[in-house]
Amino acid sequence: MLIKLTSLSKWRLILAAAVTVFAVCLPFVVHATEGSEAAGYESPLYGTFWSLVPPLIAIILALITKEVFSSLFIGVLIGGIFFALGSNPAVYDEAGEAVWQSTNIFTGTLNHIVRDGFLTQLTDGWNMGIIIFLAILGMIVVMMSKVGGAQAFGNWASKRIKTRVGAQLALMVFHLFIFIDDYFACLTVGSVMRPVTDRAKVSRAKLAYLIDATAAPICILAPISTWAAAVASYIPDEEAYSDINGFTMFIQAIPFNFYAILTIVMILTIILLKFDYGPMAVHEHNAELKGDLFTTPDRPYDDVKEEDIQERGRVYDLAVPVIILIISCVVALIYTGGFYSPGEDGYGSFVTAFSNADAATGLVLGSVFSIVVVIIYYLCRRLLAVKDLTSIIPKGLNAMASPILILTFAWTLKAMTDALGSRPFVEGAMAGPAQNFASFLPALVFIVSGFIAFSTGTSWGTYGIMVPIVCAVFAGVDNDLLVVGIAACLAGGVLGDHCSPISDTTIMASAGAQCNHINHVNTQLPYALTVAAFSFVMYIIAGFTRSALITLPIAIVGFVAVLFVIKKVFGKTRHRVKDIAV
Repeated sequence: MLIKLTSLSKWRLILAAAVTVFAVCLPFVVHATEGSEAAGYESPLYGTFWSLVPPLIAIILALITKEVFSSLFIGVLIGGIFFALGSNPAVYDEAGEAVWQSTNIFTGTLNHIVRDGFLTQLTDGWNMGIIIFLAILGMIVVMMSKVGGAQAFGNWASKRIKTRVGAQLALMVFHLFIFIDDYFACLTVGSVMRPVTDRAKVSRAKLAYLIDATAAPICILAPISTWAAAVASYIPDEEAYSDINGFTMFIQAIPFNFYAILTIVMILTIILLKFDYGPMAVHEHNAELKGDLFTTPDRPYDDVKEEDIQERGRVYDLAVPVIILIISCVVALIYTGGFYSPGEDGYGSFVTAFSNADAATGLVLGSVFSIVVVIIYYLCRRLLAVKDLTSIIPKGLNAMASPILILTFAWTLKAMTDALGSRPFVEGAMAGPAQNFASFLPALVFIVSGFIAFSTGTSWGTYGIMVPIVCAVFAGVDNDLLVVGIAACLAGGVLGDHCSPISDTTIMASAGAQCNHINHVNTQLPYALTVAAFSFVMYIIAGFTRSALITLPIAIVGFVAVLFVIKKVFGKTRHRVKDIAV
C-alpha cells in the first residue's frame, strides 16, 4: 500500500530525523572540548561504517519525503557533526593557517560544513567547470527555444516519427553519436529530443530514464570517452603493476560489463515490446492516455512561454547549434589532453588525448566558444536581437538553478563522507573477503561498488577506491579474474550512479528531461535493480568461467527471457493502472 505524505507530515518527518540524529550524537558532545592537534586530526568515527551514514540518511529521506534540498542538507549537517566530534574546531588566520582554540561542537560543525564543505567545493576547478557548463548550456537551450528551433525540429520530427516506439529509438540512436561524456550527453540529448518525445506522448520520467540509462552505460562501453580515460588512470602506477596497461584493461573488461550491456538490452526490449512496470507504468499511462507528461502537479523548468517563441525558426536553427556544440566540445577535450601539443614523437594521438583530457575544462572551453558562435549565428539570421540577450541569460541560469544547487549539496555531502574516511573503511572491509573468496570476487566487487556509488553519488570516486583494491588482490596472480573483477567494479559504479538521488549524472538526466528529480529516481529504481539482480548472478558465473564467449551470450539471452516473464506478469496492467501518487 502506498502512503501519500502531506507537506506537513514531510517536514515533521525531516524534523524528527534531525532530532533523532542529534540525540544519537549527544553522548559524543562531551568530547568536543578536549584538546587536539591541528595536524592529522581525525574524527573518532573516521574509517568506520559511520562514514557512510550521512549520505544514506540523505538518500532515505529524499526517497521518503521527496524533498531533495532539505534531505541533502540534513546529510551534510550530520556529516559535519560526525567530523567535529572529539575536536576543537579550527580558526584560520589571515595566512590561512589553522589556529586551534577551545570551543564547542557547534562551531566545529559550522566551520567544517562552510569552509571544508561548500566553499571548498564551489572553488574546486572541476566543480566550477561543470557549473559553468550547465549554465552556458541552459542559455543555449533557451535561445534554441526562443528562436523556434526546438519547435521546428519537433514539427519536422513528428511528421517522420509517428509512434512512441520510433521516438524512443530515435533518442537512443542520437545518444550513440554523443558518447564522449555522460554530462554532455544528458543535457544535449534531452534538449534536442524533448520536443519529439513530448509530441509522441512519452512521459518525462521515461525520457529521463532513457537519457540516464544510455548516458553512463554507453560511455563506459566506449573506448574513446572521458570514462575510459578516468578508469585507465586508476590503475596503480607502481612497479608491481608494470605489465598492466590501463587502457588495454578497460578494453578487455568491456564484454564483462554486464550491467551496462544489459541496461541497453533492457531499454531496447521494453521499447519494442511496449511495456513498463512499477511507478514508470503510472507515468506512461498518464502520458499516453491522458496527455499528462508529468503525473505529479509540478512542471519543472516551465519558464519559456509560447508567446516568446519565434515562428520563423527552422530545423537547422537547432541542428547548427548542436553540431557546433558537439564539435567544439570534442576539439576542446582533445586539446586539454595534449592532442595539439608536440612531444618527442610528434603530436599526440586521438586516443591518448582522450585518455589525458580534462573533462570539466574541455566542456567549459567548448561551450564558451559555442555560445559565442551560436549568438552570432542567430543575430545574422535575425532571429535574435541584442536586447534579447538580457532576458535569455537569466532564463538560462534559472533553468539550471535547481540542478546546480542539488549538485552543490551532493558535492558537499561527498566531502563530508571523504573527511570521515569512507575509503579506508571500504579498503579494510574488502581486504579479507577478497582473498578468501576468489571466484566470488566479481559478484562481491559488483555489490560493494554499487553500494559505495549509491552512498556517495559518484562512480568515478568509487573506481578510485575499488580498482586499486582489485589490482592488489589479483595482479600477477590471476589476470583473467582481474579483468572480470575490474569489469564488475565498473558495472557496480554505474549501478550505484543510476540508483542514487545524489548522483550528478542522475541530477543532470532530470535536468535534461525537465523532469521532477525524485520522480526520475523512483521510476528508474525498479528497472536498475532488475538489471542489477541478473548481473549479480552473471558475475558469480563469470567468476568461475572467466570467459566472455560463454557468459555474455548467456547473459543477453537469459535477461531477455526474464524480461518476457516480467512482461507476462506486469505488461498487461499498463492501461488498467490506477491514478496513484508517485
